[in-house]
Amino acid sequence: MPESLDGRMRNVSRKPVLRVRKSGALIVAALIAFVGTVPFAGARWQLAPILLLPLAVLVWAWRAGTDVDAEGLRVRALFGTTDVPWSRVAELAPDARNQVSALLTDGKVIQLTGVTKARLPAVIAASGQELAGDDQEEETAQ
Repeated sequence: MPESLDGRMRNVSRKPVLRVRKSGALIVAALIAFVGTVPFAGARWQLAPILLLPLAVLVWAWRAGTDVDAEGLRVRALFGTTDVPWSRVAELAPDARNQVSALLTDGKVIQLTGVTKARLPAVIAASGQELAGDDQEEETAQ
């Protein structure tokens, strides 16, 4: 990574090749829910905390997702972020609900937020790697 003379480039964040997020409909739904709860919260001060629920959903829908680049995965949740280098990923596999999880070399499983079975080829392409079955398909096609 390039460094400037005064060393300020040291902590520059990496830019992901692919950003996978939840549907934008969740953000719209959270905004509508927030507007719908305002009359209840305004009626009595004891109901004011009800505004926190749609706000939490809004922040989660805005923030949660998976960033992919050649170095690894960054899985974001409402609170916190998990960085996983590709060297720790043993396998990417969809479950019964078409949500993709990463099986790590230490046996742990991390669900990739926002990544579905349909987006899995894009995730693998953004990683700079190839699908394991691509070589076999090319050989049988020839």
